[in-house]
Amino acid sequence: MGELLSNNYVRIIFSTFVIYLFIVIAIRLFGKKELAQLSVVDLVFILLISNAVQNAMVGPDSTLSGGLVAASTLFIVNYALKYLQYRFPKFNKAIEGDATMLIYKGKMIESHMKKAQITEDELMEAVREHGVTNVKEVDLAILEIDGSISVLSNHYQRRTTKRRKSHKVVTKQEG
Repeated sequence: MGELLSNNYVRIIFSTFVIYLFIVIAIRLFGKKELAQLSVVDLVFILLISNAVQNAMVGPDSTLSGGLVAASTLFIVNYALKYLQYRFPKFNKAIEGDATMLIYKGKMIESHMKKAQITEDELMEAVREHGVTNVKEVDLAILEIDGSISVLSNHYQRRTTKRRKSHKVVTKQEG
């Protein structure tokens, strides 16, 4: 193994693969809430992480070919991981987790909010962003696996999904 890793490109591929898996696992462990909206602190964190792991991936090789090998490895590993998630639902669930119900029939589910590390203020902000003024009007609010919060209100007649400062409204068709 040591002799194989002495080849610079093989070392770059191996290091890039390990770093990719580490970051996927770390994001999974630290929660999906962080994915929906990036604060200034989150953006700085992501920029610093990318800078911190760059040298671990390519080492002293700052050549174009070294960068292309690392980038190609990231694309291939990402494609393979997405394929495995599609092909094996249990694997997808292990990587992505489950959606979390935050409000049901006008009542906040505090144990779920605590597990998802969402404060009442954050949840109320999301509810208001969906055009609902009172939590009692919410039939269902769910923290989706992508970190967005979906809100269904007025007895499921109106559903909105917030994704990075934009809204999508779906109205149930009568009849």
